[in-house]
Amino acid sequence: MGTILSLVSAAIGVFCAVLGLWSLTGAQASRRVVPFSGGLLVGISLFGVLPDLAERYSWAGGPALLAVGVALLWLVGRYVYPVCPSCSHTHQHELCSAALHGFATPLVVAATLHSFLDGLGIAASQQRSADALGTTVVLAVILHKIPEGVALGVMLRAALPTRASALLWCALAESATFLGGLLESIVAPGLGARWVSYYVLALAGGSFLYLGFHAVHGEWRRRGRPAFAPALTGAAGAAALQQGLSFLLR
Repeated sequence: MGTILSLVSAAIGVFCAVLGLWSLTGAQASRRVVPFSGGLLVGISLFGVLPDLAERYSWAGGPALLAVGVALLWLVGRYVYPVCPSCSHTHQHELCSAALHGFATPLVVAATLHSFLDGLGIAASQQRSADALGTTVVLAVILHKIPEGVALGVMLRAALPTRASALLWCALAESATFLGGLLESIVAPGLGARWVSYYVLALAGGSFLYLGFHAVHGEWRRRGRPAFAPALTGAAGAAALQQGLSFLLR
């Protein structure tokens, strides 16, 4: 099931990238959705993943595992390249239509890693017994694919000479979502699905927290306080969705 959902998420990412490729105005829509989806990711991490980890590893071990996920993404974002094209506080949406020469390779590498972690998170959330967390993680990743895909399409169109080449690289980057889900589904049974799923979920939760924070922080730097309203709405929505699904699945 996790592999199928990862494939669906990858397809949505490619579709949104196509929208970005054929419409430079897509950056405007992305800018409105980014803080909401960022708040949603933060909410999933804090209200969904963290309590689940704390229940298994205590309130000392759970946050520590989540912090490891954040630290790994921070190291990549700080010393390699910003992991999320629509979340980075260094990315200016207003410049998406500029000719971004030499930008394509590091952008594709970063987007591929981001998508791979999305797939790992989706598959790990499905390895456990069916509960609200699995559903909420899938919804959060899929929603975040919308601004991510649009931004990726817009930026690669500006960085590459043709739409065809930009589309190819978008598809390759987003396909890593499926590969992440497939790898987790293959490895988990051999090493113990429950053990693997918790550690992968910690990595995914840390990445959600990191990416969500940067989505909100980036929009705050560009727009100021108006960015906080959709971000808080997303976080509150994540908490409400988590609690609502938990109640329905009891």
